[in-house]
Amino acid sequence: MTALLWLGALGSWLFVVTFTLDGWTRPGYRPVRHPVSALALGPRGWVQGANFLVCGLAITAGAVALGGALGSVPLAAAIALFGLALVASGVFPMDPMRGYPPGTPDTTPEAVSTRHRLHDWAGALVFGLLPICALIAVFVLPDAGWKWYSAVTATALGAGFVAFSQAWEHDHPRSGLVQRATIVVGWVWLGLVFAYAAGQAAGSAA
Repeated sequence: MTALLWLGALGSWLFVVTFTLDGWTRPGYRPVRHPVSALALGPRGWVQGANFLVCGLAITAGAVALGGALGSVPLAAAIALFGLALVASGVFPMDPMRGYPPGTPDTTPEAVSTRHRLHDWAGALVFGLLPICALIAVFVLPDAGWKWYSAVTATALGAGFVAFSQAWEHDHPRSGLVQRATIVVGWVWLGLVFAYAAGQAAGSAA
């Protein structure tokens, strides 16, 4: 059980590290403007594609053990769905647009593929489920500090999702930055929840 929980923590944090390093070093990619999902496009797109799949599966596996460690099936189920939505985001990559990959018109296409629409739905689940997870944690985690941290995280994620949606809709030049800030807040919190649960599980087994 403890190993699965640490796997969930690693998947949460590795996701952030991977897209950060890949975005900084990808030719033609602008992290401040372009979304994380655009990294799944182009010759090096397999890196972010694998990031979605591997980290999503790691988080889902960690969620399997989370219910027993924290005594909350709803929290574990919500996190498992979040992980599966990440996997779906990798299975169905977005369409090229807004100048990436290099050579793509710097506009938003009038029509998108079915694959892109499926990616959008998966992304809506990703960004919609995580604040729900944090809200559930407010009622599940026993420590007052964790309750406050989870409440602040849920609020920040909800606000971040709305801000990113508006920025993306209007092709704001800092859309990618808004999305990244939201992801870092949420994924760091999730990894810490897994680490907390692993500590609880280890203490119970001792």
